[in-house]
Amino acid sequence: MAKNHEDHSATIPFLHGDADHVVVITSKQEQCNNNISGASFISTCFNGFNALSGVGILSLPYAMASGGWLSLILLLLIASSAFYTGLLVQRCMDTDPTIKSYTDIGDRAFGKTGKAIVSITMNLELYLAATGFLILEGDNLSNLFPNMKLVVYGYHISSTCEFILLVSLIILPTCWLKNMNILSFVSASGVLASMIILGSVLWAGAVDDIGFQQKGKLVNWSGLPSAISLYAFCYSAHPVFPNLYTSMRNQRQFSKVLFLCFALCTVTHSLIAVIGYLMYGSNAKSEITLNLPTNKLSSRVAICTTIVTPIAKYALCHYV
Repeated sequence: MAKNHEDHSATIPFLHGDADHVVVITSKQEQCNNNISGASFISTCFNGFNALSGVGILSLPYAMASGGWLSLILLLLIASSAFYTGLLVQRCMDTDPTIKSYTDIGDRAFGKTGKAIVSITMNLELYLAATGFLILEGDNLSNLFPNMKLVVYGYHISSTCEFILLVSLIILPTCWLKNMNILSFVSASGVLASMIILGSVLWAGAVDDIGFQQKGKLVNWSGLPSAISLYAFCYSAHPVFPNLYTSMRNQRQFSKVLFLCFALCTVTHSLIAVIGYLMYGSNAKSEITLNLPTNKLSSRVAICTTIVTPIAKYALCHYV
């Protein structure tokens, strides 16, 4: 019993007094906080932003259409809560350098039962997210190229299944990347894709004669549950945080990485939610790209860019 307590005890005692907290750092903790071969601050920012900003950005106008203008407050509250819990993840790892993953946190908090529950829940979430990315890619490419058909030994393969197989082969090499510095280049393409989508939607409203004429509702009580779930989905990157933390060259800067990533993502999410709601109001569809006119260049750019986003984010689902 004593041995288990010693294994799971914090190696950094916090002393509370009238002055600031005094932190006694062990040599092992100093070694963890100075990972010379680890990822840089910028690389971790790219990976963190890519983890937070993805395909969920397309559904934010629909989320606001479901909940009304006041639901934007919920977006800010969820973002703040997610940021705070991200800091708690860092604190857990600071107090015990042996923690390397989200399942380790469950083990330290609730023992083997907690570790099993967290592991099953986290891996199920990541499996479903990765599966959803492939389905989204297949649907988008099938809509762009509906006439693509493949026949193998007399069996007709639908265009959606064909593109899912093709995208799987394209994505597979990114899952072999184990260096966060290298993976940050993939994440940078995902960050750029999010910015292009935002710019394309703004261009469609300002230049392509769609305008921002819709007033919308102040609040729609019946649609708030849908809005909350979609907002929360945009900030469900916590299983990746422990790996981002342990991969950093200077782990003391992780709180700054979290603040920067959450701040930029929240600004981006709020902008596309407001812009899309002003453009289409209650007629906003589940993905903003479904509302955009297909005969406009900005719409085609946005639709094509949505194909890049899941590819850039897929590897992070496996880096846990």
